[in-house]
Amino acid sequence: MIGTGFPPGKGTLPGALDAQARKVTVLSRSVIPKEKLLGSGADLYLDTFAAMGGMGGMGGMGGGGMGDAPTEDEFKAAGIKHVYLKSTACAARSKKRVTDLSGVESDITALGAVTGTSARARELVAGMRKKADAVRKAIGGAARSARPTYFFFDYDAGTKQPTVVCDRQIANAVINLAGARNVFADCAGDYRQAGWEDVIAKNPDWIQLGVRDRGSAAANEKAFDEAEQWLKATPATKGLKAVREGQFLRIGSERTTIAGVENADTVREIARTLHPGKVDQPCAPLCHSARTRPPPTAREHCPPGRCCWS
Repeated sequence: MIGTGFPPGKGTLPGALDAQARKVTVLSRSVIPKEKLLGSGADLYLDTFAAMGGMGGMGGMGGGGMGDAPTEDEFKAAGIKHVYLKSTACAARSKKRVTDLSGVESDITALGAVTGTSARARELVAGMRKKADAVRKAIGGAARSARPTYFFFDYDAGTKQPTVVCDRQIANAVINLAGARNVFADCAGDYRQAGWEDVIAKNPDWIQLGVRDRGSAAANEKAFDEAEQWLKATPATKGLKAVREGQFLRIGSERTTIAGVENADTVREIARTLHPGKVDQPCAPLCHSARTRPPPTAREHCPPGRCCWS
């Protein structure tokens, strides 16, 4: 990997992957300038937000008001194969609502094909399907109207006017698969600016504090605290059912709204909270004397004879 734009923050990627990511050359902290991209010497360019029909990119390269994106002819002349991820690239213009992770799985399969790692891609896709299928079987076929309502609070997008996830955003699929109802699934598109009066009218049962990764567990917890306190202190939101009852989920924004392997983990984490006792599976089959699930940072310290969680 010779370079990236919009580099992930420190600690965003797990373990060894984060250390590897720190070594990748940063071509730009935001949009990679056209000339730098075309002259980078890359054989392959992965565009996470480029769209079809000449829309221009938003991920590694410009477009959509973010810069002058190379044309396909310019990519070809530079010897660069241009591949965009369909699960993120065309969400806003898609004609279908996103209710599952099939688009993400297709992108992972395609990435495996172009990078010569098809076997690993198949493993990742199989793992995602296994997790999502387990959740679906565990929560059963409850009618949609009986599912708890759910609001993704994009705290970092600003609090003056909420930015909500609509039915073409991958978060809609994550919420749906977890056995909940996205309160803004009735808007067509990926994101939309709404008003707090709209959120009040929806009065969600649960609210996800969707803060973006700050680079450390301590910094993330501080951001979650700030988002929760804002909801509790703001007159427009403190009367919401989820706020009154303290029904918050502290799950990061990226793993919910950006297509990737962790989407399946987020499905399971949301389902565990909304449907307690149904989704949890002990990692040790004979460990049944208690049902204690330590927090993610302490699961390796699960006491002997107690239930551990994968």
